[in-house]
Amino acid sequence: MKTVCVFCGSNFGTRPAYREAAVRVGSLLAARGVTLVYGGGKVGMMGALADACLAGKGKVIGIIPKSLAAKEIGHPNVTELRVVDSMHERKKAMADEADAFLALPGGFGTWDEFCEAVTWSQLGVHRKACAILNVEGFYDAFLAQADRATKEGFVSEVHRSLVISGVDPAELLDRLEQYRVPQEEKWYNR
Repeated sequence: MKTVCVFCGSNFGTRPAYREAAVRVGSLLAARGVTLVYGGGKVGMMGALADACLAGKGKVIGIIPKSLAAKEIGHPNVTELRVVDSMHERKKAMADEADAFLALPGGFGTWDEFCEAVTWSQLGVHRKACAILNVEGFYDAFLAQADRATKEGFVSEVHRSLVISGVDPAELLDRLEQYRVPQEEKWYNR
C-alpha cells in the first residue's frame, strides 16, 4: 500500500477527537511512508490531515475542483495540488491515485466519496479496500444501516464485508494494508 485516499470534513466538527484523528492519521501515513491523497483543502479536518502528514515529511497529493480552488481553499503547501474541472473528475482522480480508501468523520461530501469508492469496489471497477475510522461512534448509524441493508437483502454478505471499520487509526491502517477484496461473480442479489 503506497497511497491512501482519505475522505474527511472541511470543518472540524464539534468534538476535539475528530481533529485529533485527522492529525493522527496524517502523522501515521507520513511515518509509514504512505502518500496521502485527499481533496486538496487547507480548511477543517482536511487541512489538519494534510498539515500533519507534511509535518512528518510525508508526501501529500491534493485534488481539488476549480470551483473550490477559486474560493482559495486549496492547500498551498502540499507536495502536489491538482486542479480539476469538476467534482466527478476529482473523485476519479483520487480513485486512480489510491491503493485504498479511508473515511474520517465528515458530511455529505465525505459520505458521497466513500460510498462511491465502495460501490466501485462492489462493481469491480477497482479492487481496493475501503475503511471507516469510527471516531467516538460517529459512524455507528452508518454501519448499522449497512448491516440492516444486508439483513433486508439489499446488500450481500460479501459486499457488506467491503466496508471495514475500526476505532484505532494504526490498527485500521494495518487492516487496510492486509485486506484483500473478495471476489464474487454476481454483484447483485437474487
